[in-house]
Amino acid sequence: MAIKDVQEQIIKLKKEKDICILAHCYQSPEILEVADFTGDSFALSVEASKVENKTVIMCGVRFMAETCKILSPEKTVILSNPDAGCPMAEMIEPELLAQVKEQYPEHTVVAYVNTTSELKTLCDVCVTSSSALNICSKLESDKVLFIPDINLGTWIKEQLPDKEFKLVNGCCPTHAKMSKDDVLKAKSAHPEALLLVHPECRKEVVELADYVGSTTGIMSYAKKSDKKEFIIGTENSIVTHLQLECPDKSFYPLSKDCICHNMQATTLVDVLNCCKGTGGEVIELDEDVRLKAKHCIDKMIELG
Repeated sequence: MAIKDVQEQIIKLKKEKDICILAHCYQSPEILEVADFTGDSFALSVEASKVENKTVIMCGVRFMAETCKILSPEKTVILSNPDAGCPMAEMIEPELLAQVKEQYPEHTVVAYVNTTSELKTLCDVCVTSSSALNICSKLESDKVLFIPDINLGTWIKEQLPDKEFKLVNGCCPTHAKMSKDDVLKAKSAHPEALLLVHPECRKEVVELADYVGSTTGIMSYAKKSDKKEFIIGTENSIVTHLQLECPDKSFYPLSKDCICHNMQATTLVDVLNCCKGTGGEVIELDEDVRLKAKHCIDKMIELG
């Protein structure tokens, strides 16, 4: 069966069954083409809460589907591939965070959206990579306990020297693979190219970047820039997407190893099977967990 045939089946079924398909930017082009909304994780959840569809398929990873369910409890939320997790979201157990909070009782606990719903229940406010700096700067407290990404936390900390940050040693394994040596090699091969990186990258990489921002921020910067060459320091699918959207420009991966296997686990046939009702996993959350986790998301919306 050809890709086009599968896509046509998905489009037909989602209309018949009143399904909204969400696809994170890291998904493959053939999945993005059948999605109703594409973007970063939290933006997708917000879009899902606005649509009238009763069923939502999340083509991404588990914490994204959970966030969608937190904001849309009345909807059936399906994770397209049940094995698609997020190592960073699972690096800290709730019991460990509870112990750390006891050590720093005066600190406001800030959770990167890339966390489990259980972890969010213990946090004061949630942030995305694009809103983290703005929200942390607005916090009344000058003491911040930031979880779980030490690289994003370090990037924010250095821009807010008047605040005291305590960081927990978690990270995105995919972005943490990239090193200063990768930057030097890429710049040597493409001396005219600008380096655009995600703040989940290591400090040594971020310090050499021409632009630091979220996935959608990187894409927007590259599209609007009058420059013609870019080295992309985030998941390599973004290189492909930008090449297709901006054929007059050149895009190069910072590292050929920057591949999120969890994001790439979802296939077009997975999406088809979800539409048929024979695949995916329906996300269920305990109502007490959902409400407690929603509190820190509501605070993010208030501050952001």
